[in-house]
Amino acid sequence: LSIGGGFLYHPTTLFSFSTIISSSARTPLPLPLPLPLHPKWRWSWGPLSASAMATTTTSSKKAPPVAKKVKHEMEMFGDVRVDNYYWLRDDSRSDPNVLDYLQAENAYTHFVMSGTKHFEDQIYAEIRGRIKEDDITAPRRKGPYYYYQRTLEGKEYVQHCRRLVSNDGASPSVYDIMPTGPDTPLEHVILDENIKAQEHAYYSIGAFKVSPNNKLVAYAEDTKGDEIYTVNVIDAETRTPVEKPLVGVTSSLEWAGDEALVYITMDEILRPDKVWLHMLGTEQSNDSCLYHEKDDMFSLDLEASESKKFLFVASESKITRFVFYLDVSKPENGLIVLTPRLEGIDISVRHRGNHFFIKRRSDEFYNSELLACPVDNISATTVLLPHRDSVKIQDIQLFIDHLVVYEREKGLPRVTIYSLPAVGEPLESLQGGRSVDFVDPIYSVDPSESQFSSSILRFSYSSMRTPRSVYDYDMNTGVSVLKKIETVLGGFDALNYVTERQSATATDGTQIPISIVYQKNLVKLDGSDPLLLYGYGSYEVCIDPSFKATRLSLLDRGFVYAIAHIRGGGEMGRQWYENGKLLKKRNTFTDFIACAEYLIEKKYCSKEKLCINGRSAGGLLIGAVLNMRPDLFKAAVAGVPFVDVLTTMLDPTIPLTTSEWEEWGDPRKEEFYFYMKSYSPVDNIKAQKYPAVLVTAGLNDPRVMYSEPAKFVAKLRDLKTDDNVLLFRCELGAGHFSKSGRFEKLQEDAFTYAFMMKALNMIPAVGSGDK
Repeated sequence: LSIGGGFLYHPTTLFSFSTIISSSARTPLPLPLPLPLHPKWRWSWGPLSASAMATTTTSSKKAPPVAKKVKHEMEMFGDVRVDNYYWLRDDSRSDPNVLDYLQAENAYTHFVMSGTKHFEDQIYAEIRGRIKEDDITAPRRKGPYYYYQRTLEGKEYVQHCRRLVSNDGASPSVYDIMPTGPDTPLEHVILDENIKAQEHAYYSIGAFKVSPNNKLVAYAEDTKGDEIYTVNVIDAETRTPVEKPLVGVTSSLEWAGDEALVYITMDEILRPDKVWLHMLGTEQSNDSCLYHEKDDMFSLDLEASESKKFLFVASESKITRFVFYLDVSKPENGLIVLTPRLEGIDISVRHRGNHFFIKRRSDEFYNSELLACPVDNISATTVLLPHRDSVKIQDIQLFIDHLVVYEREKGLPRVTIYSLPAVGEPLESLQGGRSVDFVDPIYSVDPSESQFSSSILRFSYSSMRTPRSVYDYDMNTGVSVLKKIETVLGGFDALNYVTERQSATATDGTQIPISIVYQKNLVKLDGSDPLLLYGYGSYEVCIDPSFKATRLSLLDRGFVYAIAHIRGGGEMGRQWYENGKLLKKRNTFTDFIACAEYLIEKKYCSKEKLCINGRSAGGLLIGAVLNMRPDLFKAAVAGVPFVDVLTTMLDPTIPLTTSEWEEWGDPRKEEFYFYMKSYSPVDNIKAQKYPAVLVTAGLNDPRVMYSEPAKFVAKLRDLKTDDNVLLFRCELGAGHFSKSGRFEKLQEDAFTYAFMMKALNMIPAVGSGDK
């Protein structure tokens, strides 16, 4: 609202003139304005900046914001790049010109989508309507208590709760059920995130750790989305703080006994570089630094052994990982080297009895092997599971009498269980091994925290048509019992959905798996169905086919949903990852294009009905394929996309840059510079037609700086030759993972779905009915 040389604006939303006062009010209003201003509205006097002026004109002229150009030249290896939008990077996140531009983009996005807000609201209502809002997670037994989380109707966040076990002396069984009747122990709420979140626009708990004696809880909270945490320690019964908070830490946090905590802090580029020992009741300034990793290619990680006897501190790069251990009973002894730093050797460690169990990966044994060594003689290793070319050891989990190995073969996860000799007896080899059976042809399975001293394995399972299910599995008998399945309201029937695994042929002949799901009563599979193709393809991350209830709003409108398991991910083993990184990174993008072409060829959809989506490094994927094959897609959504690859990887002051040279390459070397430039999305935008595009960002994002997607949008808007919509939405109070509330996240899904269906002309007129 521009009046008398000043303007009134809200920091996160900008409204058109007619929203504030009647459009018939043509005469200047007397000042001061007789308007009761909300505390978050602000007056700004003086001439409007160019970006703010763009904001005031977009609402009336329906034109998108145009970012100003400020020439910024960068030269390397005789190559000159011009970045006209370099000025959009503001590390302080406080430059008025930058904020004005982001607000202008938000206002334009709001304006464009306002015409279909009724449909977005309808999508949101049906998504939320599938949720059982008042619910609990599967209770987890720990000592004399059951621990679980509760959600309340209408509330955004969870409560952390516990109940006493009625018969604490009985051995755990897969048939155990937490009693909830009037004559059973009462529920105790340890922490209510809803109360804590009232003071903040963003609230997220990154760690919630109960002390070994169950008397204290340490939790790490982030109130900005920048992933810099504050740790609070409270009495589990009274909820009262027991000491001052620990500030400026990561979410890596573990108890070292009942009276000490171990935590990690970061350096100025947000690299986890120091691990600390904190004795309860002492000042944080007096904490002892257990280790300082000075090599900026390495970051620290922290985890507790299942036995709770040791803490393991790992220093890791993308290809090397070495481990220290801390004896919890003797924290004053500090860290002890368990495995040395050897380039290319990646180590993970677990503990049971008098042995350490070591998962070791190397260039030779790229899918990992499993070793064991005595705690008092770590050089005397025994191979328990040798390396296999076709089977990747993903992770292991230890129990007092069992070893659980999470493996991958032919693109699917597998859980194999081995019996172990009694503690103290020789550990020379593994015999037999029982695999857990799963019913769906393609699925996802993940470990859950279990009781080390029991024979019960807990895991979660889902498929693209099976809601997340928590099972307790008796490792002695092979019996599994369903403890909890995600409730999906609204008449959901898994039998109405079909899941498939197909393969596309890449440019070099490699077969690329595709996971597919659709509603069998709605799709025609004649090329006329809309399809959403998702991809990631970086960091060896496995995007396994799993269930998401919000996706039903697409499937029940006749969408086909597909996941492209492209190289750069880890679905098919370590080599799958190696063949999609560094100087083979372009395989990631051409694999995705091959998957899209396959889906079109096999009539799962047509070009006119194909939408694509990816986040973070998956947003890089979306940006790259848009430049390479914009004709192939109708709409694209790039969430917090890593799109200014070359400029970012040349700047070691940006968080994650130095530690990721082993992922993307070091562009200070000529070979990597020009290879990276060949696919970096910002550097490859050109004058051509693009599909409809939605880009999102978070102002406080520490992983992908908001300026990357902002620059991508500004340059794309300047060069593209089509009239398709290009929208940018930047959350000004959130980070990489966007808003923190569970319903807020549903609203974002509804907005994204509405954008895609708007691009596909699938939104019915108001009053005409949805279907």
